[in-house]
Amino acid sequence: MVHFTGDPAREWPETLDVAAMLAGGWRPQPFRQFLLKVHSRCNLACDYCYVYTLADQSWRSRPMAMTPELVATAARRIAEHAHHHGLDYVRIILHGGEPLLAGHDYLGKIVEIVRSETGDHPRVEASVQTNAVLLTEPALRSFAELDVKVGVSLDGNRRANDRNRRYADGRGSYDAVAAALELLMSPAYRALYGGLLCTIDLSNDPLETYEALVAFEPPVIDFLLPHATWDSPPPGRPGDQSEPLYGRWLTKIFDLWYDTADAPVVRIFQEIVQLLLGGASRSEAVGLTPTSLIVIETDGTIEQTDSLKAVGHGAPATGLNLAEHSLDAALRHPGIVARQLGWDALSDTCKGCRFSRVCGAGLYPHRYRAGTGFLNPSVYCADLYWLIEHIRARLVSDLRRSSV
Repeated sequence: MVHFTGDPAREWPETLDVAAMLAGGWRPQPFRQFLLKVHSRCNLACDYCYVYTLADQSWRSRPMAMTPELVATAARRIAEHAHHHGLDYVRIILHGGEPLLAGHDYLGKIVEIVRSETGDHPRVEASVQTNAVLLTEPALRSFAELDVKVGVSLDGNRRANDRNRRYADGRGSYDAVAAALELLMSPAYRALYGGLLCTIDLSNDPLETYEALVAFEPPVIDFLLPHATWDSPPPGRPGDQSEPLYGRWLTKIFDLWYDTADAPVVRIFQEIVQLLLGGASRSEAVGLTPTSLIVIETDGTIEQTDSLKAVGHGAPATGLNLAEHSLDAALRHPGIVARQLGWDALSDTCKGCRFSRVCGAGLYPHRYRAGTGFLNPSVYCADLYWLIEHIRARLVSDLRRSSV
């Protein structure tokens, strides 16, 4: 049962009465993913970066890197949380900024410290998300010794990628990333290859972008909608937000992907197919799966998903820090609770939609509107509806043919 405080001056989910919900029997799910902001600076100046170019500028007042002392505290808190909840595995994600600015040796030490603190149980999976311009063979050798998976950000071919992903002096990053990916694709390091993240830019041709990514043989491709809200709409869209330009961009790729037998996993397509067939999502981008992720900043503050930085200054804040608070304390924060409520976190508009349980109102930060907070459809509502309906139509057509 969801309870509300009834305070009209507060935006949802601050109006959630978490204490009453807990007293009534509701229980949160524990965190399994711990995103460690190991370095708060970056060696690229991407146009769309939610850390540096959007509303939240808290990086300016934070330490450049996590200290060894803070890493040890984080490891203890993660182990404490995992043991308390009897988890069989946890995942640490080394993130930034650009995590490789901390040095690959230091990243390896972080993984070792967390694994040492947790002991033989739970299993600690580790990954690093990088722009790859510092991803060298010595770094990959270090990651191979510790089985640290590597995810890389790339927006397509040279022209597409360098439209936004550039150094501060304007130079493109494509050549450095391509060289790193060639190393990652080699037999010695292929097992570490986590996949590619691509932020959609409507200026880039969708099929050209997809084929450029596929050329690097990723096991998984994640297409990311640019972070936006109802108050800061997506780039390249009319003010009424009704034109599904991003949905159309993605459906062109879906058709090629769907008709290709040996295509890599494209996460958003795979998740939507699974949801349409009655399964559950493993992604917060669609569906109603409760969040299992918490963020730890370089100063030890505990935050919600870092993409909330697109909403406003301080939007990811919980008011908690590792020195004084357990990670269980974050499970009682209204923002975390909201992202674990599933259907009960949807607006009335979303609940009345035929695809409500598939779309799930999209990524949480994209729902924000001043005044109503996060109790809204996604600002990408038209795009998600277009994409889901297109995928549904393809599935229905195939099922009808197979039944004849």
